[in-house]
Amino acid sequence: MNLLPSLLPPVPPDALRSVEALLARGDRVVLGIAGPPGAGKSTLAEALVAAVGGAAMVVPMDGFHLAQRELERLGRAGRKGAPDTFDVLGYVALLDRLRVSRPGEWVYAPFFDRTLEEPLAGAIAVPDSVRLVISEGNYLLHDGGFWSRVRGCLDACWYVDVPEDERVRRLVGRHCRFGRTDADARDWVMRTDMPNARLVEATRARADLVVPWHA
Repeated sequence: MNLLPSLLPPVPPDALRSVEALLARGDRVVLGIAGPPGAGKSTLAEALVAAVGGAAMVVPMDGFHLAQRELERLGRAGRKGAPDTFDVLGYVALLDRLRVSRPGEWVYAPFFDRTLEEPLAGAIAVPDSVRLVISEGNYLLHDGGFWSRVRGCLDACWYVDVPEDERVRRLVGRHCRFGRTDADARDWVMRTDMPNARLVEATRARADLVVPWHA
């Protein structure tokens, strides 16, 4: 989303206190932010970076989307965003690297370009000076298949809680901004985003903190 810091909503006090406690440990910390599509995970992550300052960076899970050509080969293009449309083991490997900051060692992570609808390798550079890595995505608390390995790579993981009608409104608007018609956007939300959301909602109880987020 990349809002200007002045336009970002304030981080809820409980969440800010939780981050401050994590940073007080002294070592690099990896914080996960989970939640269903349209919950505002990326906005919360940006707001945290603005609150913490230069000590934090966001490395989204979405960079591990499989490329469109691979989704088509697998017959999964119509379910893009489902758990089996990501390189989860690649994501776990990156989280393992990010957990430890080594002097002079930068870690490069992929980024998902919504305009291209494709992941871009090496698009996010994480320097050794970063103390807080925030990784946001739908399935950080999911325990199906290899996704169960993600939680162990995180020092803490939150769940972003937003009413369903608000999430649907955001998702339709997002899909329209990136080229879908209103009808196509609503069809995709109901056919693809909402089934994924149900799966993510079932992981809520595994979170260290539930963050009501209406930004």
